[in-house]
Amino acid sequence: MTIGINSDTSEHYVKLSIITLDEPTQPEQPTSGPGGSDYSHLGVRKSRYGYGDNCYWIFEPCNPKPESAPLIVFIHGWYAINPIIYIIWIEHIVKHGNIVVYPRYQEIFNFEFSQYSSNAITAVKNAIQELQQGNHVQPDLDKFAIVGHSVGGGITAIMAALAQTEGLPTPKAIMPVQPAYNWTTNPDLSLIPKTTLMVVVIGADDTFVGTYPGKTIFYEANQIPFDQKDFVIQVTDRYGSPDLVANHVAPLCMPGIFSYTVDALDYYSTWKLFDALTDYAFYSINKEYCLGNTPEQRFMGLWSDGTPVNELKVTDNP
Repeated sequence: MTIGINSDTSEHYVKLSIITLDEPTQPEQPTSGPGGSDYSHLGVRKSRYGYGDNCYWIFEPCNPKPESAPLIVFIHGWYAINPIIYIIWIEHIVKHGNIVVYPRYQEIFNFEFSQYSSNAITAVKNAIQELQQGNHVQPDLDKFAIVGHSVGGGITAIMAALAQTEGLPTPKAIMPVQPAYNWTTNPDLSLIPKTTLMVVVIGADDTFVGTYPGKTIFYEANQIPFDQKDFVIQVTDRYGSPDLVANHVAPLCMPGIFSYTVDALDYYSTWKLFDALTDYAFYSINKEYCLGNTPEQRFMGLWSDGTPVNELKVTDNP
């Protein structure tokens, strides 16, 4: 993943946003429900283990610390090797009561695509072993899900397909986001358990990877029934200020001076969909927010003047 500025095309490598006075402003984070700020934990404990492309981070909920929690694997995009790139989304997941493992599957200038998935799988195995010892929140391996962006979205599908043969827990839910999936060592995605819930998310203005890889994953996982999977398209909306741009960097969630990278495309799209997908997979609730082409799934909030943000497009025939 390259982070920079390219203002001459629709692909903006940083979510630059300029707020214009007197224009409607975009929706704030909802206070409850999928994507919302009703956190059950106030703190996040962060630990790092290993080196190079065998490195991984573990994020655990605390304040209060639970005895056990579901296990989420969060797989980064191209060269997003530090979790700071997605940290606000990661902390959102953790504060809702989940453990997150963030495998660093590549070193700088490592183009060994064939090793990325195996590196990520090894890191997850090591993380599970680490979590099961010492003073950690214990992982509930019956509640296991995977989410990934860009190259990490492709690895998400591959990890799910190889979970059984590699000795990983059975993924109850997966969400490839704007996935890159074009290297030659892909496993048969029909190996993903047919009980797995899957949402594939793409951006309408993602000119970096486009739509083809996401469609490939959606169709190759043909053992998953249509009532357990959806293909979701994020839509750009420039009605108010700042713009909501559905490009390849929309999922980035950085803090501090980059806090503008968190917006309604996070709260009402990727965050909402993944929260609801794991809620449904783990607890049989909130299906209407993640599957079925429902109003709740498509809803993207309201601009400050009450105008609806352009809805998500949901289909089983991309």
